[in-house]
Amino acid sequence: MKMLIRVLLLGLVAVSSFVHAQQWPNRPITLIVSYPPGGTADLMARTIAPPLGKILGTSVVVENKAGASGQIAAAFVAKANADGYTIMLDASSYSVNPSLYPKLPYDPNKEFKTLAVLALYPNVLLVNPSFSAKSVKDLIAMAKAKPNSIAFASSGKGSAQHLAGALFEVQAGVEMQHIPYKGGGPALNDVIGGQVPVFFGSVASTKQHVDSGKLNALAVTGKKRASSMPNVPTMAEAGVPSYEVYEWNAIFAPAATPAPIVQRLSDAIAKVMQSTEVREKVTGLGGEIFQGNSEAADKFVKAQMTEWAKLVKSGKIAVD
Repeated sequence: MKMLIRVLLLGLVAVSSFVHAQQWPNRPITLIVSYPPGGTADLMARTIAPPLGKILGTSVVVENKAGASGQIAAAFVAKANADGYTIMLDASSYSVNPSLYPKLPYDPNKEFKTLAVLALYPNVLLVNPSFSAKSVKDLIAMAKAKPNSIAFASSGKGSAQHLAGALFEVQAGVEMQHIPYKGGGPALNDVIGGQVPVFFGSVASTKQHVDSGKLNALAVTGKKRASSMPNVPTMAEAGVPSYEVYEWNAIFAPAATPAPIVQRLSDAIAKVMQSTEVREKVTGLGGEIFQGNSEAADKFVKAQMTEWAKLVKSGKIAVD
């Protein structure tokens, strides 16, 4: 009898979820962005929100909840109602935070469902034009000749730029000096000014400085050359065959969101990402559309967590 009652209750829950999904959405959806206005994450959110709302038949409202490398937004969404009306657009820091912060205010493995990875953005290895190294091989040779004599700037400890540099050290077999700044802007300015010679920056935010001659681009960190920098080799072409790093944006929902709603969201996002307007926007930022469904996206995010965890542990990387 108890088993029969349990089966009936589970059936009622399933029917209720199905009916709810059939009626969804009947009010606006809030897309929480983990970073402030003006950055790539915010730009992606505001690019996809209107067409996503059109496909779903409702409005998608973008709301920024920046701070703590995405932790504030993630903690908020993790505790939101799992009804499909609150979702989150985060960046690659999502996969790094579990290794850097042992006491996160949420559990990324239990409290989120990956809906989609939107796009991958390679970084570019940059140097000041006055710096002696004119290629990646030059840089490696100089760094090996005098360990810790060459510095690289980043936007802070544990940042994407810091980890890109740390991975380069490991895979190129060199030791460099990390100079953390409070933000990518100050770090980039000092590299342009010659105070620090090396920087791993995004293609989108640094291309203008490469075009103007203020910075030299030695290699991009993707598997293939960036369409906006076709003459710059990949890191593999430049001599570090196993090096591949991307910054990326993905959309997540609370883990308990009903499966039919998750599917509708994932399918709608996939349609948006295939539109000409969005593809051109991503290409203009030096990125590429992620190829794969929600399962592939989830696998990618988990693989990123594993890889960065290895680097953080082996490199003894810590934040203040």
